Parts: sequence; C-alpha cells; structure tokens
Amino acid sequence: MSREDNANGRAGGSFKEPGPAPGRVEDVRRGNLVRVLAAIAQARTDPQRYPTRAELASLTGLTKASVSSLVAELADSGLVMESGATRDGERGRPGVGLQLSTRRGVVGMEINVDYISAGLLDLGGALRASRTLECGNRGQSPESVMALLSGLVNGVVAEAAAAGIEILGGGLAVPGLVDTASGTVSSAPNLQWHSVALELGGLLPGAPLGTVLYNEANCAALAELWYGHGLDFRDYLFVSGEVGVGGGLVIGSRLFAGPHGQAGEVGHVVVDPSGPDCSCGGRGCLETFAGQEAIFAEAGIPAGTASVRLGQLVEQLDAGNAAATSAVARAGRYLGIAAASTARLMNLSAVVLGGHFTRMGPWLAPAVIESLANHAPGVVSPARVAVSELGQSAALLGAAGSALRSVLAAPSALTPAG
Repeated sequence: MSREDNANGRAGGSFKEPGPAPGRVEDVRRGNLVRVLAAIAQARTDPQRYPTRAELASLTGLTKASVSSLVAELADSGLVMESGATRDGERGRPGVGLQLSTRRGVVGMEINVDYISAGLLDLGGALRASRTLECGNRGQSPESVMALLSGLVNGVVAEAAAAGIEILGGGLAVPGLVDTASGTVSSAPNLQWHSVALELGGLLPGAPLGTVLYNEANCAALAELWYGHGLDFRDYLFVSGEVGVGGGLVIGSRLFAGPHGQAGEVGHVVVDPSGPDCSCGGRGCLETFAGQEAIFAEAGIPAGTASVRLGQLVEQLDAGNAAATSAVARAGRYLGIAAASTARLMNLSAVVLGGHFTRMGPWLAPAVIESLANHAPGVVSPARVAVSELGQSAALLGAAGSALRSVLAAPSALTPAG
C-alpha cells in the first residue's frame, strides 16, 4: 500500500499540476481511510497506550489535517473511539489515543461434525461472548443444521444487543471444500454434504457486511497466525484434528489456499496406499489413522459423544494405558509422514497441532517430532513443532477475525452510526 498522500496536489513555479479527477479523489479518500484504520489496528504495542492523531500522521505519511478529517469520519461510522489522554514524551499537551471501537463487532460461527458454535468479537479483537452446542451433524440436512446454528447465533446477537454492540458482519467455518464467493459447500465428506448452497443471509439479517463462508481448517490456521504461534512462525503447516483432519498452509505470514482453496488439506494425503478406505473415496488417507474415530477405535474407547470420548482418552493417557498410548503414537507417526512431505514440498519450517490434537499434545507431539526426524531430517526442528493454545475456539476465532479484517478493508462501505 502506497505511503504517499496522493490527495494533495503539488505546485512548481508557475505551473500547477491538475488535481485528481472527482472519482480518483474519492478512491484516494477510501484508500486513506483504510490506511488510517489499519494503522490504528496495528500500532498498539502497549495494552495501556493507543496511537494519537499525530502518531498516525507519522505512521501513514498523511498530513495531520488529513488524519484528523479521516479519524472524524471513522468515528462517525462507529469504527473508532477515543481512549483517553496519552502523553507524547515529557513536553506539550497530551494527545488523545485512538482505538478500534468496542461498541461494534463481528460474529464467528462454526459447523463441525459433532458441534456448532458462535462467538462475538469486538473490533478490538476481544471475544465478548461465545456459545457451543454439542450435536451430531453427520448426515443431517443442511437446513436442520443451519436452523440449530441460527438459534445459537440469535443468543449471541442478544448478548451483543445487551452490551450495546452493533454487529457488522460474520464468518462461518465449515469442515470441507467451500466456494466463498457463492456460499456453497462443494464437498464436506464428514458431514455428507456435497454441492450445498447454504442460506447465509438469515444468520445475521441487517448486518451490513453479511456472512461469508470459509473453510474450517483455513480459519483455524488464520487464528493461529493472528492470535497464536503464528506470531513467532512465518511459514508453517497447521494441522487441525477433529472428526477428520484438516490443514492450512501459512507462508510468509499469509494463508496460502491455492487457486481452488484446497492447499494444505493434509487429511486426505495418502500415507499408506494399502490402508483403510476413507470417506473421501480414497484409501490410506491420513484421516484414517489420525482422525478422531481412528484414534478412539485403536485405543478401545467406547461409543459416546466426542467430548466424553476425548476426556476418556486423556484419562487413559494420563494413567499410562498401553492401548491409548499406542493409538496416539501411531497417529503421531502418520502425522509426521504427512507433515514431512508437506514441509519438503512447500519449504516449511514449523508444524502447529490444533483441534483435538491439543488435548493429547504431550503424547502426540513427541511422536510427530520423531516421525519428522525419520522422514525429513533437519527440515523441521523439534522446537518448531508446537501445540496450539486456542483449542476448539480456533476456527471460530479465525472466521470472526476474517470478518473483522473485511471491516478494516472496507470502512467506507459502512453507513455512519445513527
């Protein structure tokens, strides 16, 4: 993004350059709104200190007068608020700090095989409310699952209204291949959904930016980038363990999804050509060894809800149960094989384990590290195999964070606050 204040014409001698065309002036102002809003979002390094107008002028290269005008417009739109006096050095009058508004927010949502969830993120990035409902969604009609999700979202919307927070938009994460532009789930084998156009408009009626559909693993990878280990790693494979196994690639601190959004889908990478049949129609996929059902079955965990079974597995691991330990170690070995191939192919230097893998991290990570050392020695060091601290909230946070960044990218699309 250019750091020139192109809205200001330049004069030289007796010749004055013509000013920008009217449409160009409006484009420049929209771009400058984005620059100022992004600077406010990025400049805060001290929890008790926010950037002033003078600091924003320095950060953006815009004049102080331009910044003041742009800040006024952002404040009128309800996107920015003053945060109190901030003294600039030892002399002069204290400036007034500026922050993203805590009175506007976005909603993150997730549909997974055995639960749905929704949460409210204010523009400052704080999670203000969240709700999760355990339910079996495999084989259920999209309409019935969306109806359940709508009820959950309505509860979050009510909490937002009670807190005086206006919702601007939302993001929905689904475990499968999706077409974001059309809001269509192309293929979600574990939900048994194929070519399903979701009715997204009813989730947040009245929200100016609406609801956008995203891939669950990509959302979790983005959440890790924005709120977790991605703050330290620039290039990594994020592996999300749920009923299936999802994955996301982050390269140069940016999500790499590929032209069709399928990059990083390690769950259906073949790790044993003679292995079990997979729900995708293939055979020997990573998911058949490291998915929830595969681990539970290998460990001898009886049928039940996913959360109960996962709790039982962790109890068995804590107790040193041989079957549970062996099942998780086997999953780790196959995870390491898939991660080794991906790291070599994409020149990655780190692996982050998320989803249900976080609960079994102390037993799973060592097996992944050993497998990586065997199959890709020297490519990923043990210190760069990390377990996410975001847990089950990762995809929800990533979906909400994506919606938040849509707000930051298009502030002029929002009507002034009433």
